[in-house]
Amino acid sequence: MDSSYFLTVADQTMWVLALAAAPILLPVLVSGLIIGMIQAATSINEATLSFVPKLIVVAVSILIFGSLILGLLSDFTIGMFDRIPELVK
Repeated sequence: MDSSYFLTVADQTMWVLALAAAPILLPVLVSGLIIGMIQAATSINEATLSFVPKLIVVAVSILIFGSLILGLLSDFTIGMFDRIPELVK
């Protein structure tokens, strides 16, 4: 077993992390950008005005994409556990 195996696992881990985080982070990024533009246009600098919509977007994103994210993470975890016999050899 060489270091390329561990680099492959690290690469897969980073991709799974990006795929799991993107469905939540991207809608929050877009909503924050829109809310920031509205706040800049209206000169309303209230922290609650930007926090509550982002919180709602996170909750909706988790409701919509939560099962897909859990499926992705569980498939990756099962794959990692299936690779354990290769490491023991």
